[in-house]
Amino acid sequence: MILVSRNLDAISDPLMGMIADRTETKWGKFRPYLLWLCVPLAILGMLMYTTPSFSGTGKIIWAWITFNLFMLAYTAINIPYTSILGVISSDSKERASVSSVKFSFSYTAALFVSAGMLPVVRLIGGDPKSQFGWQMMFVIVGGLAVGFFLISFSGTRERVRPPKTQAKFSEDLGDLLKNGPWLILLPLTFTFILFVATRLVVINHYFLYYVGDREVALPFFGTQAFTYDTLVSAFYFVGMASAIFGALFVGWFAQITGKKRAFAILMLIAVFSTASFYFLQPHQLGWMFFLQVLGSFTGGPLSALLWAMYSDTADYGEWKFGRRATGLVFSASTMSQKFGWAFGVAAAGWLLSRAGYVKDMVPTDEVRNVLVLFMSLIPAFVGLIPLGIMYFYPLDEERVSEIETELNQRKEANGSTD
Repeated sequence: MILVSRNLDAISDPLMGMIADRTETKWGKFRPYLLWLCVPLAILGMLMYTTPSFSGTGKIIWAWITFNLFMLAYTAINIPYTSILGVISSDSKERASVSSVKFSFSYTAALFVSAGMLPVVRLIGGDPKSQFGWQMMFVIVGGLAVGFFLISFSGTRERVRPPKTQAKFSEDLGDLLKNGPWLILLPLTFTFILFVATRLVVINHYFLYYVGDREVALPFFGTQAFTYDTLVSAFYFVGMASAIFGALFVGWFAQITGKKRAFAILMLIAVFSTASFYFLQPHQLGWMFFLQVLGSFTGGPLSALLWAMYSDTADYGEWKFGRRATGLVFSASTMSQKFGWAFGVAAAGWLLSRAGYVKDMVPTDEVRNVLVLFMSLIPAFVGLIPLGIMYFYPLDEERVSEIETELNQRKEANGSTD
């Protein structure tokens, strides 16, 4: 259900991008959707975690309908929200800085959710499996989401205005398919998400079946016993915390080196950190956590860099074709991300099954070896692909600056400065 739904959801992204590009309101093209859809999104999120008293088949149908409606609403609000990054400023360095702040808050939210959701569900419902607890948890999350979407709506402005001539859908797609830098970023994004997804999906299994429960010598606390699930939680926590700091750091680093070079350097370190897990034994927890910190600090900010570079490709498209389709640029890019997640998660599951993995059964040596490979060499090999693709990306800082200057000159000539 997840694989099919995610792929259907991915296909809807470009359509939403083209709709947003053609939206004309006093608030702009993208901001209105934050106002219009925040409440429906929150309601659908709550319904998705509501379990009616239906039969088994009825519950599956309910889950399918509510999940897909929620994902459609998410697409309809997330595509405009993401596209605002491309029109919030005409300065490429400012957009990179805004992107780093955006992702630092995104990782912070994920950290709070991963650490706090189950305790809140238990507090409300008395049990981590409580249906009422999960329903009320998403009432809380939905209420927070509505509040923050409204803050984003009121606190941002769309400063980059597209040329007055608006192309047809077919012309927008044609321009996109002739946008060379965007075409390079598309497979780069897909393979980067594969790099992340193939590893992320097996972390819990890796600690359960390869690392297991461990005694750890801690400074000032002596030797302490930790169950595998405690180790997994700590592993996720240090990774997310490191990604937050990395996202704050990447804007400064990209200003010094340029976005293209920053991506290459950080990606190389992240690949090295991931590959190094292949040589670790189950008891080497110190090295595991060190490599998790290093890999997350360098790999976490890469999404922020990618979105900033997509903004540059929107500028390139306007410079090249005289038309701007910011929503389509970001939505088609989001589509590649969703395909990457869908296929990365599915591929990991298929390969584990072929190796003989069966839930709740003692794994064979072959399954353990596959888990080690999925934590190390397999994602590292995949990670070399976006690293190689980035070599061909043509929009370095000098080229981006030239495009910005020429676009500003055109707007001044037409009397339409930001």
